[in-house]
Amino acid sequence: MEAKDSEGQTGLAALGLGEAPEETPEEGPRRIEARLSPSDRLYRVVASGGAGITLLIIVLIGIFLFLEALPAFQTAGFGFFTTQRWDPDAATPEFGVAAMMFGTAVTAVVAMLVTVPLAIATAVFINEYAPRAARAALTSLVDLMAAIPSLIFALWGLFFLVPWLQPIEGWLVEQLGGTLPFMRAIATGSSLFNAGLVVALMCIPITTSIIREVLSQAPRHECEGALALGGTRWGMITTVILPFGRTGIIGGAMLGLGRALGETIAATLILNIRFEIKPQILETGGITVASGIAVEFFDAQKLGLSALMAAGLSLFVVTIVINLLAAVVVERAKAA
Repeated sequence: MEAKDSEGQTGLAALGLGEAPEETPEEGPRRIEARLSPSDRLYRVVASGGAGITLLIIVLIGIFLFLEALPAFQTAGFGFFTTQRWDPDAATPEFGVAAMMFGTAVTAVVAMLVTVPLAIATAVFINEYAPRAARAALTSLVDLMAAIPSLIFALWGLFFLVPWLQPIEGWLVEQLGGTLPFMRAIATGSSLFNAGLVVALMCIPITTSIIREVLSQAPRHECEGALALGGTRWGMITTVILPFGRTGIIGGAMLGLGRALGETIAATLILNIRFEIKPQILETGGITVASGIAVEFFDAQKLGLSALMAAGLSLFVVTIVINLLAAVVVERAKAA
């Protein structure tokens, strides 16, 4: 009888006259399908198109630089990356990017060593220590400094900072030159170190703005909890706010580094342009990739233009590699 009843219920269910037996639910999470509105679809298309166009532009720039730089690479070979001298339009061309890449690296490192600590300190002061009534004004002031043209910073550095620092640097060379090889210098003034300081002044505002915005998003309930447990304000900053904002700190530093690597007018005005590697960073003279391109561009002939394109391609590749490494560091920081 039970078998007949079961068969009868199954038959009735097939005819829609009875209840079907319960089905076993599928294992795993239930899939939720999002229903996008027309405006959401439009936004997705526009955002995806913008990202695709940006990537396409970067690829096209790289292809253009490579094609234009190919004659220089064919002429100089691997020596392009190890030669300091720059004379591509001579009867016997000899040119390379070694001195320019060295100067770019030194100025960028000096700029970041100054920029990152000052940017973090400024961001923390504005968010945590400044009076509430003054925070908006200080934030606007930092953002306004980021909009000041590079030429203004370069002129200030050339006519005020370099003359003011020259006697101080001379004293440092006398005191430390015998101990630290990189502090030895014949003459100080228009050096890679001073160029790095001026570039740092340009990087500080934009780096500070990014870091301050990220640190301001720290969860306030955790900050208040740290204070309620007896922690000091500085302890709360070091244990809650700074760990929360480390990805923003890295991102802001990389943004500032990108500006330091490509800064042109400041390095051109500050440096006494010489195609030489200057291990003594306080010694007068030096060159960066951007300043070298600016100085040599108008007098360059066919091979010289190709050599300048090759230098630009080298800087382009270095910038992309640094940003990719920064992205990896940020992802690991998020995972931690």
